[in-house]
Amino acid sequence: MYTMKQIFHQGPISPSFIAESIAKHSVKTEIGAHNIFLGQVRADLIDGKDVAAISYTAYEEMALEKMHIIREEIFSKYSLTCMHVHHSLGTVGTGEICLFVFTSSPHRNAAIEACTEVVERIKSELPIWGKELLDDAGHQWKVNH
Repeated sequence: MYTMKQIFHQGPISPSFIAESIAKHSVKTEIGAHNIFLGQVRADLIDGKDVAAISYTAYEEMALEKMHIIREEIFSKYSLTCMHVHHSLGTVGTGEICLFVFTSSPHRNAAIEACTEVVERIKSELPIWGKELLDDAGHQWKVNH
């Protein structure tokens, strides 16, 4: 039986958490490259109103199962040392981090390509929804492009 990694965090992902995650890898001397993606909530303008935050919800059990499959496929495709994925749930304000993907490998190409593929697959395959909260108390559901 495998253990699914928890990827969800309530609220924004803090810069100190990101820094600590990176620092923990200095003892893994077989790593030659890290690639990091940080998704930040944009202050888009929608129909004359600013996005103030995004409220993220997910079908968590299904998302974790799908992330496990993605993880296994990425590890079999690329020569990775490790991969970490953290996605916010709940409200994340503009300028705050909502997605942190961190891949490590002996060589840079694998780390870069794997990180890019993981981000694209999270956006297209995981049942995670974002409600854009507007500055006038209105909202609309976010569409990933």
